[in-house]
Amino acid sequence: MTGPGHRAPPGTVDARATREGGGVLLTNHVLSGALVGALARRPLPAFAAAMASHFLLDAVPHWGDWGSQRRFLQVAVPDGLVSLAAMGAFAAASPSERRLAVLAGMAGAAIPDLDKPAKLWFGRSPFPRAVDRFHMRIQDEAAHRLYIELLAAAALAPAALIALRARRSLSALSRVAGTAGRPGWPGRPG
Repeated sequence: MTGPGHRAPPGTVDARATREGGGVLLTNHVLSGALVGALARRPLPAFAAAMASHFLLDAVPHWGDWGSQRRFLQVAVPDGLVSLAAMGAFAAASPSERRLAVLAGMAGAAIPDLDKPAKLWFGRSPFPRAVDRFHMRIQDEAAHRLYIELLAAAALAPAALIALRARRSLSALSRVAGTAGRPGWPGRPG
């Protein structure tokens, strides 16, 4: 068994990481990042806030404690694919003026979990050992908490969509309101 940041043979995942550091489903991190990005005005604050949200979500009790590399991969592979689909869907649903912030939010929320595929494919984490130790230490996982992941997804996805729509509606409203009283524009006094 290897510790965080230590090399593991490529093609394997550190057994300790699958038990103790699997983390919140990546899909929920992506959804929270989409929400953060939809609420942010600029990409850099969206990225930073979403990265912080990753660690906050990992500290909340959640599903995990996979017990084996095989079980971890049975969950992680479909979750990664759903996460990519969610990123594409939220990028497409984002108004052009918000898209970069939403993408930055989703990226910031997902990046801390790059240690899992990096350990699997390259045998090591891309992060310093101290980051990996912190990331593993904050996990509060149990095998019986799938319902928490499902409830989180059921709340985060619509919240992000509502935030995107609210921003879109506010933008349209401000454009119309900004033209009030100008000749030839909507809102012109009669």
